[in-house]
Amino acid sequence: MGSHATPPPTVRRKIGGLCMALVVGVLGSAAVLAAPLTAQAAESTLGGAAAQSGRYFGTAIASGRLGDSAYTTIAGREFNSVTPENEMKIDATEPQRGQFNFAGGDRVYNWAVQNGKQVRGHTLAWHSQQPGWMQSLSGSTLRQAMTSHINGVMAHYKGKIAQWDVVNEAFADGSSGARRDSNLQRTGNDWIEVAFRTARAADPAAKLCYNDYNVENWTWAKTQAMYTMVRDFKQRGVPIDCVGFQSHFNNDSPYNSNFRTTLQSFAALGVDVAVTELDIQGASATTYANVTNDCLAVPRCLGITVWGVRDTDSWRSEQSPLLFNGDGSKKPAYTSVLNALNGGSSTPSPGSGQIKGVGSGRCLDVPGSSTTDGTQLNLWDCNNRTNQQWTYTAAGELKVYDNKCLDAGGTGNGAKVQIYSCWGGDNQKWRLNSDGSIVGVQSGLCLDAVGGGTANGTLIQLYSCSNGSNQRWTRT
Repeated sequence: MGSHATPPPTVRRKIGGLCMALVVGVLGSAAVLAAPLTAQAAESTLGGAAAQSGRYFGTAIASGRLGDSAYTTIAGREFNSVTPENEMKIDATEPQRGQFNFAGGDRVYNWAVQNGKQVRGHTLAWHSQQPGWMQSLSGSTLRQAMTSHINGVMAHYKGKIAQWDVVNEAFADGSSGARRDSNLQRTGNDWIEVAFRTARAADPAAKLCYNDYNVENWTWAKTQAMYTMVRDFKQRGVPIDCVGFQSHFNNDSPYNSNFRTTLQSFAALGVDVAVTELDIQGASATTYANVTNDCLAVPRCLGITVWGVRDTDSWRSEQSPLLFNGDGSKKPAYTSVLNALNGGSSTPSPGSGQIKGVGSGRCLDVPGSSTTDGTQLNLWDCNNRTNQQWTYTAAGELKVYDNKCLDAGGTGNGAKVQIYSCWGGDNQKWRLNSDGSIVGVQSGLCLDAVGGGTANGTLIQLYSCSNGSNQRWTRT
């Protein structure tokens, strides 16, 4: 979290991170691939509703407010994840060089654990909120201080923190796509990589995240620069596990519907994604629901954290950006989020049948009734034969011939969708959504008829979800 300006617009068998997210409601009007949500299945709290799909819905907690019973009542009831607002930042945890103070961080951590919540650590390396002694350092001395700080803080919380924001806000605002000029950046361009490698060694069990703001819009230079860095890190084996999108949406940096594309694109690199500091100026119920549905649509989206409990707790209280009013009452945005979370969490219903394209009226078909691994699927006139009979399993697989699975041959746009011997990988698990889309758990991309084709023989691939009729399917 910082002071935010707006930039102008500008291997095949690897198993993905999250387990199979639970499947959503009804697929089209012809029939269902999953049982519709019932009133009894709906959860009454944000955290409970998110947990149905294996996600969390969290909040930032300030240790100084833990004595406020109204604050802790809401936080304890509604959220299943906690991020310390300031208590684990550099100035709080190492106010004097080599002298660590975990009193505030421990207070938040202990409250969270006592109330059954996971904890996100925030943040280890950042140009802001550095103590005076660190601000005065430079070069190799500062680099050593950074790694010593990471080691000291992570050693204290080793095995206790679900995710760490290892590096925060390292890219410049504007259209340059450059790194932010900071004392850490001036120690050398590899400082982010060093921070992640240090963090992995310090606590191998924690998910290591890069966290930034104004990187939600896929077209912005800052977003593309962060994407390039993450892709490079994954290619070179730098230990990055997740990317955090702060998502402070306001008039200067509004929500854009391509946020889902951004989340999907990063997930396709093989990292988890998370919405880490959500607040929305005016608390639009529609925008809050859109962000929630964007996360639900991406299997590797771990969860959402709102940056504060009530409007009066927000760093932008004048914008009334949160889900609860200052008096603790729920806003319409709260209901829209809860409904979105509950609408995306019904239990998968195993069963067999044909899968028909909405746009084409033709069925998902194994050409020539082939049983050869690697055979790419196509569209064909529905004929009820065994090469068009798909069984949806409780594990999230779509099986044909009892022993072959619908299989993604990659994680990028254009990756072929084929049959392959079932082996349990995330590239063989699928999320069936209420809008009729079928999304790969590993890739976050949609089952797609190439080129919007509707004719016999049109090939099937993965592609970024667009809600086109060539990406919507029903059970016949």
